[in-house]
Amino acid sequence: MHKSQGGMSFKDLLAFNLAMLGKQGWKLQTEPESLVSLIFKAHYFPNKTYLTTTIGHNPSYVWRNILRACFIVRGGARWSIGSGTRIPILDEPWLYNGERIDGNISGAHFVRNALINCLLDPYVKS
Repeated sequence: MHKSQGGMSFKDLLAFNLAMLGKQGWKLQTEPESLVSLIFKAHYFPNKTYLTTTIGHNPSYVWRNILRACFIVRGGARWSIGSGTRIPILDEPWLYNGERIDGNISGAHFVRNALINCLLDPYVKS
């Protein structure tokens, strides 16, 4: 489809919509105490984060579309470790290049609820 003078093409509109949905997903991830985040988390991902959740059972039209843009947020999201008291060891993109440790690997149950701070030496500064 060609751009009409002064208008958006269909491809541009899809990219714009994904960007706006990604922005909403980013807010779910970075503003977890907002009312909207609390409602979505309670309903769709009570035990996960926006970046690690799946579509779930009976998703609303809004949730399905916000989650559709998760790949955009995941592609650019990186944890800032800090003290490590808020970041789980498993299933979060805290490793180099945004890699994560899969919570389904053998032995993962040993660190299922552990946080990054368990891995840090408090006497070593980097």
